[in-house]
Amino acid sequence: MNELHADVVVAGAGPTGLMLAAELRLAGVDAVVIERLSERTGLSKALNLQPRTAEMLDLRGLLPRAEERAFATVQEGHFAAVPISYAGWDTRRPYQLGIPQAQVEELLEERFAELGGKVLRGHELVGLSQDAAGVRVVTPELVLSCRYLVGCDGGRSTVRKLLDVPFEGEDGAGYGVVADVVVDRIPDRAAGTWTSMRGMVQSAGETGFCGLIPLAEPLLYRLTFGDRARRPATFGSPVTEAEVHTAFAATYGPAVIKEIRWMSRFSDASRLAAHYRVGHVLLAGDAAHIHFPAGGQGLNLGVQDAANLGWKLAAALNGFADVLDTYEPERRAVGAAVLDNVAAQNGLIPQTRAGRALRALFTTLADLPEVSHHLSGLVSGLAVRYPAPPHAHPLTGARLADFRLPDGSWASTLFHRGHHVLLTTPGADLSGLPPVPGPLSTTDLPALPLAPAALIRPDGYFAWLPVT
Repeated sequence: MNELHADVVVAGAGPTGLMLAAELRLAGVDAVVIERLSERTGLSKALNLQPRTAEMLDLRGLLPRAEERAFATVQEGHFAAVPISYAGWDTRRPYQLGIPQAQVEELLEERFAELGGKVLRGHELVGLSQDAAGVRVVTPELVLSCRYLVGCDGGRSTVRKLLDVPFEGEDGAGYGVVADVVVDRIPDRAAGTWTSMRGMVQSAGETGFCGLIPLAEPLLYRLTFGDRARRPATFGSPVTEAEVHTAFAATYGPAVIKEIRWMSRFSDASRLAAHYRVGHVLLAGDAAHIHFPAGGQGLNLGVQDAANLGWKLAAALNGFADVLDTYEPERRAVGAAVLDNVAAQNGLIPQTRAGRALRALFTTLADLPEVSHHLSGLVSGLAVRYPAPPHAHPLTGARLADFRLPDGSWASTLFHRGHHVLLTTPGADLSGLPPVPGPLSTTDLPALPLAPAALIRPDGYFAWLPVT
């Protein structure tokens, strides 16, 4: 049996695994991706990049590639299918970018390949063992030895199961179906282009829903339907074409579906891994958390896991092991917060008169700028803030909002190499600057609006500012 060696093996070539692999290669880490499927499926699956994910791609110079592949710019987010505004956030990207998951995977694999990486397809992880030196990964055809293994292998993660990490949470009571369909004409209650979340989801009975999102091709739509409170007796069986046609006709007839390109059933299970790290093995993306796709957060949560983990794994391989210890507490707390906001959205299902009154009140409140700002921060990732040491500057752990440099370029361009960035001004006191766990790029500026100096992590969060 062939045996390979690498610094890091990433199991799973979805958006999380490919983002992580590209981050590792950018940092000079020998990373290998193994994927059980022999080729990319090309299925659209997730459809959006939230503002914070777009910012993170921008930090690596990858956002233009996503924009080239995008088919829509959506001005709002949504919370329990109620539109919410991104207004008030200091971001250059106050919108969702409509882009199929397949295109996100394509651009990230393209980037990984440019950095010298390769996805080993058709290799399913079936076993692992670890000791103080690292991990031994087994597939039917290969054995790989590595310093670290990261399971990015989805909600049914083999890595998580082999580690025997509890997947804590609940199965839920509802379900959904997703299908990409071609119709004979634009339905009366549907939009021709996706620029807003308003009207994209319709009620279907007391607790049911049905929605249509126009995709890149004329008359091609993403159909989503289901019930947040009741599952049919056929829940465990594959979706049938008749089921899709019936749900569509009930809400959007008399338009007719001419072709079904893809369809899948999903549950509203909500689960969080008890641990994101066991020794030299880590979990990220759906391997660490699953939830109903309320608010369009799933893909984004995984990509942001990868952005947090990549530079920390590189630092650990270069002797800064304590930095890797921060991955689980930082990202597990974010994952738990997302599961909580999804649960809150589920709580707004109008099952009773009281529930209907509550949802009506919530819909009114969501129009208030302060409420909309808070809710959009939750689903967009813009509100994520990591814990700071005692007595640290108040901005420590917050995201850096992009700004213009004196030469007219954007500060985000300083992060294209994946380094820590130190921004300084004349006479800035750097005596309290902590050791930097990795490469450091320094930029001198005439002035900074918030502090005389700032150290920013590779993922765009303040690591240190002088306290005066």
